Amino acid sequence: MYAKMLSASVVGVEGRLIEVEVNLSSGLPQVAIVGLPDPAVRESVERVRAAIQNGGMTFPLDRITVNLAPADMRKEGSAYDLAIAAGILSASGQLPKERLDGVLLIGELSLSGEVRPVPGVLPMVERARREGLRRVIVPRACVAEARLIEGIEVLGIASLGEWKQGPRGAGPVGNACSDAPESGGEPAATEAFANDVDLADVVGQTHGKRALLIAAAGKHNLLVVGPPGTGKTMLCRRLPTLLPPLDDEEALAVTKIYSVCGKLGGRQGLIRRRPFRSPHHSISVAGLIGGGTVPKPGEVTLAHHGVLFLDELPEFTRGALEALRQPLEDRRVTIGRARGSTAFPADFLLAVSLNPCPCGYWGFDGDRVCTCSAAAVARYRSRLSGPLVDRIDLQVEMPRQSGRGAPSGEWTSAWARERVAEAIERQKARYRNSGIRWNSELQGRKMAEFARLAPDAEKLLAGIYDRLGLSHRAHDRILKMSRTIADLAASERIEAEHVAEAVRYRCLDKPASDPPGFTSQNGK
Repeated sequence: MYAKMLSASVVGVEGRLIEVEVNLSSGLPQVAIVGLPDPAVRESVERVRAAIQNGGMTFPLDRITVNLAPADMRKEGSAYDLAIAAGILSASGQLPKERLDGVLLIGELSLSGEVRPVPGVLPMVERARREGLRRVIVPRACVAEARLIEGIEVLGIASLGEWKQGPRGAGPVGNACSDAPESGGEPAATEAFANDVDLADVVGQTHGKRALLIAAAGKHNLLVVGPPGTGKTMLCRRLPTLLPPLDDEEALAVTKIYSVCGKLGGRQGLIRRRPFRSPHHSISVAGLIGGGTVPKPGEVTLAHHGVLFLDELPEFTRGALEALRQPLEDRRVTIGRARGSTAFPADFLLAVSLNPCPCGYWGFDGDRVCTCSAAAVARYRSRLSGPLVDRIDLQVEMPRQSGRGAPSGEWTSAWARERVAEAIERQKARYRNSGIRWNSELQGRKMAEFARLAPDAEKLLAGIYDRLGLSHRAHDRILKMSRTIADLAASERIEAEHVAEAVRYRCLDKPASDPPGFTSQNGK
């Protein structure tokens, strides 16, 4: 007796359909699972056996062979339990085959027969819709997540016992683009601004706030350097408050990533707030970039369409920092293994903060004097390679303020967010049908087409390039920043003053003794 069910797995952050074939034959009672199952899949035999018996049905005393196809792809996790149980019940005649024909089955079974939630339901259901399926059965706890995909019927099941009467429906199919309320009752479209931090909390540091505005408007990477207590971390943590909420396409992509990682937390709608990830400096390369025997997303993927903030940058390992170079250029991470490679999206805005030396007071005015030896400062600086720093557009010095003062009411997040939104709308109109969203994505011929310089601006940039021996990457990043500064000024053409301001953020006037990548606007 033979039955075939459909289940799914996750490869990277995308779903993939898996055929679960079950064959019952005469012989000694035995269950064999083939198709490159991992230990969690092989252990499903005992879970399925107990779940069927405790669900009021009979586990057949036959030779049972379960094949997970395609057989050349490694299967991991417990999401196949429900499909395996359904296949055994269908092959033994306890469940009508036509009831589950063309239905995707996802879920883990407990020994009592309860159907438990699994991570990655959202990309699995999305794949089912793309493959033409019109119905899925998921754990009752995952119904809200599955209903984010429109055009497919979602049925929720709490236990195998429900199959005696048939699984109950979970309500109408939801719209993936609707602003469904979260479990807390707050509309998802407004959650991006529902926090208790504001740019106005930062005292002074107008130059740093201006750099933050440019970074948000054009999605430019940002480096902030200064002595302890000047507000570097405080400023960078307010960067998400300047960014617009995720649109429908971005929200679905981010929600899929968090679904795969099991971080949705029972929410009822798509994620609308741009991610903000701030890993500790002890993080491994695999934790930051992604990896493992079966590759899993890292922090750069969890920050997709959002902000990755690395506080105290030189404290991170050299290997972890150098691993950032490829995703910063390609906006994706490709992890190769013996059985193939897995790609993860990693289109994030990098913000980093650091001190100028181990004690933090090298080269700055104030009562504190740097106590670091020359060797200690050299070791500290050597942790940042030139190629990595060259990929950071804005490099800003934040000196210590002369007095505590009061929070500024001029630079608020709401005001800055309006300026950023206006600049983004200009970019959308300019790059319509070009496959580009942000000025930071310009390259090649498109840069020559969309980042046109006024004659005096072109002369200024050419002179700076020749005099200071810039790399081609530094030249292009200055040009991209100039394009963003022009957008903030509502100027279609890049003028000389826009280029001049962009040049200030590329460390062009640093003395030879400065650490590589540090701005020295005060010549200290």
